Amino acid sequence: MQKKSLETILYSTAGIVVMLVIIIAINFIVGASHARLDLTQEKAYTLSAGTKAILRQIKDLDTPVTLRFYFTQAESATPESVFLKGYAQRVEDLISEYKMIAGSKLKVEKYDPQPDSDAEDTARLDAIEAKQLPGLERVYFGISVKCADEAQTLPFLDPDRERLLEYDLSRAISRAIKPEKPTVGIMSALPIFGAPSNPMMMQMGQQGSEPWTLVTELKNDFNVKRVEMETDKIPDDVHLLLVIHPKEISDKAQYAIDQFIMRGGKLVAYLDAQCVADRGRGNQMMQAMGGGGSSLDKLLKAWGVEFDTGKVVADMRYKMRVGRGENGEPEDQPAWLGLTVAQKGEAGAAKADHPAISRDDVATSQINNVWVPLCGAFTGTPKDGLKETVLLESSTDSQLVDAMLANISAQNITKEFKPSGVNYKLGIRLTGKFKTAFPNGKPEDKKDDKAAADKKDEKKVDDSLKECKTDNAVVLFGDADMLYDPFTVRKIGTPFGQFATLMNANLTLAQNVVEQMSGDSNLIAVRSRATISRPFDKVLADKEKKARERYQAEINRLEESKNEAQRKISEMQSQKKDKNQQFILSPEQQAELVKLQKDAGETGKRVRQLQKDLHKEILGFETWTKWVNILVVPFAVTLSGITIAVVKRRKTAAK
Repeated sequence: MQKKSLETILYSTAGIVVMLVIIIAINFIVGASHARLDLTQEKAYTLSAGTKAILRQIKDLDTPVTLRFYFTQAESATPESVFLKGYAQRVEDLISEYKMIAGSKLKVEKYDPQPDSDAEDTARLDAIEAKQLPGLERVYFGISVKCADEAQTLPFLDPDRERLLEYDLSRAISRAIKPEKPTVGIMSALPIFGAPSNPMMMQMGQQGSEPWTLVTELKNDFNVKRVEMETDKIPDDVHLLLVIHPKEISDKAQYAIDQFIMRGGKLVAYLDAQCVADRGRGNQMMQAMGGGGSSLDKLLKAWGVEFDTGKVVADMRYKMRVGRGENGEPEDQPAWLGLTVAQKGEAGAAKADHPAISRDDVATSQINNVWVPLCGAFTGTPKDGLKETVLLESSTDSQLVDAMLANISAQNITKEFKPSGVNYKLGIRLTGKFKTAFPNGKPEDKKDDKAAADKKDEKKVDDSLKECKTDNAVVLFGDADMLYDPFTVRKIGTPFGQFATLMNANLTLAQNVVEQMSGDSNLIAVRSRATISRPFDKVLADKEKKARERYQAEINRLEESKNEAQRKISEMQSQKKDKNQQFILSPEQQAELVKLQKDAGETGKRVRQLQKDLHKEILGFETWTKWVNILVVPFAVTLSGITIAVVKRRKTAAK
């Protein structure tokens, strides 16, 4: 009996040792291969197709690409160092995936820049920044990418940009292997390049103007070229065409843009329904009116997109207070929108299930507070082969209103406002294979109608392109004023010159889009890392709906009481014989007002209490759900283990 027990113990021990060895071996094999199984819905840990395409380009290079990863290993185990070390491990895992795809042409070097070490000297030469973080000494945490004489640096990998890590790293590699500066062409009906002053203009009280800040900033990173509004061909060296308020653009110019897109050029267009920057310069009457709208009607129609230049979006959730009222006092302007990314439950949060500024696109994921005065909306469904991504949108507490009325009278819009329940698209990106908007070839110039009639018998040679060979991208915004200096920067005169500060994220957004679209076309496909967050959106929406149903009746009763009191006060005033006393309240009227104020106060208290109860219910439900998710699986596993052990014990005892 003892011999049998000893054999059982030995076999069990040997089995445990063998299993341990197998587990360790599997762990080493999987760790060495850096293989990962991405089970997230957003595929947050899977490299995008754009990144893979950029990395495959490295294989065709004659010169290898060197990637140096710098991270200072902290000696102390503080919460900050543990957090940073965990993030550094995720960065290292990402680099390993890059290495697997790029192959031997991508050389990865890792450094631990301790104080006064050779690694620290190397980090400084590569322009890696040292930062003093809470609970830590100087920390180097960055990446340098080199190809031949070209170097690109990510000076410090801020954990706040983890969602953009893949894009930042892919962009650095793309710039290192293709170092030439892209050329950005700008076409506009506005004087965005500035206007020189001349004696005649000065006599009329007009001065010359400086280039818009956008142009000045773009010149720091790109070759900027002016493209005339009446051009019949976009220059071949232009990588990206920036079209700003193409007012009264001709079919000939639209054809030029169309063919530019067909041969692979990128387009970013700022259209407008009521352009404030184009308000009849020098004409007082025109300045009081609007500058009119602008569109690319032929191109939009071919893409399946509609843009009504007679309508702008009014939004009670994102309305701004603008100094345009009587005596210049600020007043609410429902059609002047200040878009934010406030989430549910925060002040100014949208009623929709998503923010006004997309968090899932590289160009918009890190910005907030975008101003769009008198902005038009994009409607319609993109044609087959094109995919639409919404970058900016209104809340559901919005509606389309007449553009001219919105510019003249904000009070009428507020008074007659009726929410549509629609999230209007204010900025979109279209990607895919575009088809030409001019299937019959180049349109005839109206000036040449007579000459064309004389040659009508001659056969026209059509050498125009009909479709993009590869996927392309176009970005459209419904407002051009968002780039206008008075809406983007605040300029202050100083003894050392003019100093400009940003008022919002408008210029940052414009630069992000230009950078994203003018670089390697594969970067457009590199999306930001998905947010691993599972908020109870449906639950919150249901709770809010129930709460509204619970206290909406109270609010309606208050409004009815208020209207009834006002009606009675009007009746009492109309019965007065002495017209000079019509603004002095009688005791009855005073009592009615006191009652109205008391009702309003009581109803306000009830509404606030209902909101508190709602908040408690939501928090209670979230807490209960989290504990269920945390405890159910371990409890189920434990219960299963106990059940198996009991059953096995009973079987053994029966033998």
